[in-house]
Amino acid sequence: MATRKTPADLRSARWFAPDDLRSFGHRSRAMQMGYAPEDWVGKPVIAILNTWSDAQPCHAHFKQRVEDVKRGIFQAGGFPMELPALSLSESYVKPTTMLYRNLLAMDAEELLRSHPVDGVVLMGGCDKTTPALLLGATSANLPAIFMPAGPMLRGNWKGKVLGSGSDAWKYWDDRRAGVIDDQQWVEVEAGIARSYGHCMTMGTASTMTSIAEAIGMTLPGASSIPAADANHIRMASATGRRIVDMVWEDLTPDKIQTQQAFLNGITVAMAMGCSTNAVIHVLAQARRAGCSIGLEDFDRLSREVAVVANVRPSGDLYLMEDFYYAGGLPALMTRIRDHLHLDALTVSGRTLGENIEGAEVYNDDVIRTIETAIYAEGALALLKGNLAPDGCVIKPSACEPRLRKHSGPALVFDDYPSMKAAIDRDDLDVTPDHVLILRNAGPQGGPGMPEWGMLPIPKKLVKQGVRDMLRISDARMSGTSYGACILHVSPEAYIGGPLALVQTGDIVSVDVAARSIRMEVSDEELARRRAVLPAPEPRYERGYGWMFTRHIRQAHEGCDFDFLETGFGAPVREPDIF
Repeated sequence: MATRKTPADLRSARWFAPDDLRSFGHRSRAMQMGYAPEDWVGKPVIAILNTWSDAQPCHAHFKQRVEDVKRGIFQAGGFPMELPALSLSESYVKPTTMLYRNLLAMDAEELLRSHPVDGVVLMGGCDKTTPALLLGATSANLPAIFMPAGPMLRGNWKGKVLGSGSDAWKYWDDRRAGVIDDQQWVEVEAGIARSYGHCMTMGTASTMTSIAEAIGMTLPGASSIPAADANHIRMASATGRRIVDMVWEDLTPDKIQTQQAFLNGITVAMAMGCSTNAVIHVLAQARRAGCSIGLEDFDRLSREVAVVANVRPSGDLYLMEDFYYAGGLPALMTRIRDHLHLDALTVSGRTLGENIEGAEVYNDDVIRTIETAIYAEGALALLKGNLAPDGCVIKPSACEPRLRKHSGPALVFDDYPSMKAAIDRDDLDVTPDHVLILRNAGPQGGPGMPEWGMLPIPKKLVKQGVRDMLRISDARMSGTSYGACILHVSPEAYIGGPLALVQTGDIVSVDVAARSIRMEVSDEELARRRAVLPAPEPRYERGYGWMFTRHIRQAHEGCDFDFLETGFGAPVREPDIF
């Protein structure tokens, strides 16, 4: 791609170039930090948004990786400027990082808008950091490239391979059933996450970094490299070098994040057996980019694209480290190339088709062919009916086949504490045919739509050997989870969605093949129940929570703030410099 900008065209020149008192202040303060004019004059200033913190185990290596990125920027003739951003540790932030995804998006956007930067490297990987950083960069629309944190190494316990999240749920049920003692449980804790990096199952983290690559926002192959691999260091420096060229080329997100790019992202997600959370994040990002992506695109592509990545939780044996050794995302994309828009532009300056040219699959069991796919259709199914007029999502590839078409009596919980208190009772009136329902856990009800959607199997059933049953909620679930969990019911119960009207004992019917979900209750009876439905108690008298509850969209709209969905057609003007 031909260079189009000159040093005088650089955005940072507005801060540093004029011969006036204000720019004198900018230059003198740069010199206060030990820099000389030779460090910045005529060079792109590159922001590095670093989501490292002491409370972010997935990004523990970012203290060093930011130096690797800086090295690449210096090598390419740029001037790096590290800007710390909100960290959003999935492990520690309560009630849920989803409550703060939009806050990080705003943080990223305003950091870029208010500082003298020409382009940005986005350092993220833990679940919400990837979509949040991309949301902010999309709205700022400066040249941007994403640097994925990379998956951690495989877990291990007594010679058994452990997958983050997925095996936590599995062995927790074994512990509840009395199969694992306290000492063994501590050993599992010590073995399941044994390096820096995000979850190494196909959870939300690996799903979203892979989507970032598929839509063209990372270097080719970047999303698959394990965090502890030396290739990750080299990728970080290469990312730093590439962003400098992107500034000169004026290669901005609006040139990359097209309708076709997002369709590529969804297609790849389906082939990977993606996290259900992908739906919410991709919808939000596409709406920011001014693209008309909706639930129907996910459902259509889920019917067309087979799951070819044999990675847990949809797969049986393998984890992201194995996926990388098998050829990584470029190799997977060669298997589904007929479903991709290969002419889509990427941050490399080349098309997606050019990026994957020559990629090979080195293990046909990890990255399957279409003929040997682990699931004939895509990873997700979108259901609608009188229980979810605006839709909900299930991951059929990760649940027992018998539950893909099921009718049973509802067992309803109005909140998480009451569910948690009841679920281990030996006298709980529940059978394997029941449909567990948790409500008031959506965007406003949670608040923030926590990952409560993988309701625990009742303890009395666990002891009987039951490991899956139908569960429905307006919450989300961890992308590392598995089971017959129907999530993101929209509209949510807290604002009066039909989920608020279900009563224990009502028959609920689900048919994944028919894409239907309904409660077998007459319209007249539902109207009667609605007439006596109490209004929710107000919450949040001030602060971020007050803003969140007044401006959050529903799940089928991506859970973005209504005032942020401007698209590329309505940019915020540059800040005044007086």
